[in-house]
Amino acid sequence: MAARTSRSPRRSEALSRERIIEAAIDLLDTTGETGLTFRALTERLATGPGAIYWHVANKDELLAAATDAIVTAALSREPADPSATPRARIHAVALGLFDAIDEHVWLATQLAVQMSRDPSGALAPRLFEALGRQISALGVPEAAWFTATSALMNYILGAAGQNATNGRSAVHPSRPDFLDSVATAWENLDPEDYPFTRAVADQLRGHDDREQFLDGLELVLSGIVAVHPAG
Repeated sequence: MAARTSRSPRRSEALSRERIIEAAIDLLDTTGETGLTFRALTERLATGPGAIYWHVANKDELLAAATDAIVTAALSREPADPSATPRARIHAVALGLFDAIDEHVWLATQLAVQMSRDPSGALAPRLFEALGRQISALGVPEAAWFTATSALMNYILGAAGQNATNGRSAVHPSRPDFLDSVATAWENLDPEDYPFTRAVADQLRGHDDREQFLDGLELVLSGIVAVHPAG
């Protein structure tokens, strides 16, 4: 009688760490952080908890891995032109992160949590490296690399996170309706106390979040190169 072939290699492949992280991201996207439990994962993956614990020790590790996977994919964006300038490469990184945070509503919070909890871990250095290399390529003096890269990273993550938060908290069924209601409220403010806010209310009404993000990015980059010119 022939010996029975073990099925463990097939199970191991089906329940790889990558597959578990993929399922965790799906759960985070659909149910939020509170919905990410090992019980929900076992149901989604049709397996037992032991198979998951073999690859991931706990929920914190799973959240860190999911965050890392999304960021790695976002940073893999490359400009279509291989001779793209450092500025264009910074745009690609920034838009990759902006779109990732916009698509995965839990990501902004986890980025802040992960970098605060473990600043020496892989996440912060990976973001710093992706942006810092291009800051260097812009000709910014080495003494200003840390400050310039920090300011750039803080803008990208802060603005992208705020955009995602605004999108989630809007009570109107569409973004234009939400912006219109806010702009109208601004226009009705006291003209003596809020002359500037009233003046820009119509710009708020018609703005595109992505274009505004890129305009802000250019302001930051222009400031960096103006304050720290090459050479």
